[in-house]
Amino acid sequence: MTAVLAGAPVFTSTTKTLYVIARDVEYLGTAMLWGGLAFVSVLWPAGASVAAARRLLGGAWLAGALGTVFALGLEGAWAAQLGPSSAFRSDVLRHILELPFGREWFAKLMLWILALVVLADVWRRGSAAVTTLPWRVGAVAVGLGMIRISGLTGHVQDTPRPTIAELADVAHLLAISLWLGGLAVLVVGVLPRRDPVELEQVVPRYSSLAMACTTVIVASGTVLAWRMLGGLGELTSTTWGHLLLLKVGLLAGVLAVAYASKTWVAHRLDFAVILRGEAAVVRPFVASVAAETAIVIAVVCIAGFLTTADVGR
Repeated sequence: MTAVLAGAPVFTSTTKTLYVIARDVEYLGTAMLWGGLAFVSVLWPAGASVAAARRLLGGAWLAGALGTVFALGLEGAWAAQLGPSSAFRSDVLRHILELPFGREWFAKLMLWILALVVLADVWRRGSAAVTTLPWRVGAVAVGLGMIRISGLTGHVQDTPRPTIAELADVAHLLAISLWLGGLAVLVVGVLPRRDPVELEQVVPRYSSLAMACTTVIVASGTVLAWRMLGGLGELTSTTWGHLLLLKVGLLAGVLAVAYASKTWVAHRLDFAVILRGEAAVVRPFVASVAAETAIVIAVVCIAGFLTTADVGR
C-alpha cells in the first residue's frame, strides 16, 4: 500500500496532498453524517436522543464543513501553483470561485449550513424530529445534493455517455454513505449499550441494509471502472490503475469481515439477546464491526486519491 501511494502524482505537491486529505475528510464527514442520520431515522429513532450518537453526528458535520472550506482554498492554491499558506488569499479564492469547481464547492458549503439546520432539529427534538416526514424530506434533499456535488468534481464527466457514469456514481457514493454511517453509529451508539431489545431489532435490519449496500457498491463500482478505464492493461500500467486495484483489495477485505459479522448475526445474535447483551458474547461482533469500519474508512481515503489522480497516468 505504501509503495502505491508513494508513487501517486498527488505527492509531488504539498498543496495537492493537503487538498486530497481535505477532500477525504469532507467525504468521511458527509458519509458519516448522512449515513448516520439515515440509521437513526429509519433503524434506530431512539438513537437521536443518545449522547454518543449525537456527538458522532456533530463531529461528522464539523469534519465535513471544515473539509469543504479547506478543500476549496487548497484547490485554488494548487491551481495557481502556490503553497498551502496561500489557500485563503482573497485573489486565490476569487479566482477559484470563478471556476466550475469553486462554484460547486461553494454550493456544497451552503448545503453544510442547511445540514446544520437539519442536525440542530435532531439535537432539539431527538426522535420526535427524525421520524417526521418534513424532516426526512429535508434531510434527503440536502444529503443527495451534497453527494451529487461530490460526483460533479470527479472523473465521471470525462467518460463517454457520462449520464450512465453519473447515475452509477450517485449510487456508489450513496451506498458507501449508508454503509459507513451505519457502521459508525452501530459502533459508538448501539453496541456499547448492549440493550437486548435494541440488539434484536436494530442489528438484523442493519445487516440486511449493509448487504444491499455492498451489492450496490460492487455493481456501481464495476460500471464506473469500466467507463473510465481505456483497457485492462491500465490496471497494471498506470498509477490510477494501481490505486484502483488497492481499493478493490481493501474492499475484498472488508467484505470478508462483513461476512463474519453477518455470520455472527445469523448464529449468535439470539444467544446474545437471551443473555441480555452479555459482553463476552457481543465482543466478537463489536471487534468485527470496528474492523469493518476502519477498512471502509481506508477505502474512502483511497477513493480520494482516485478522484484527484489523472486517469490513464
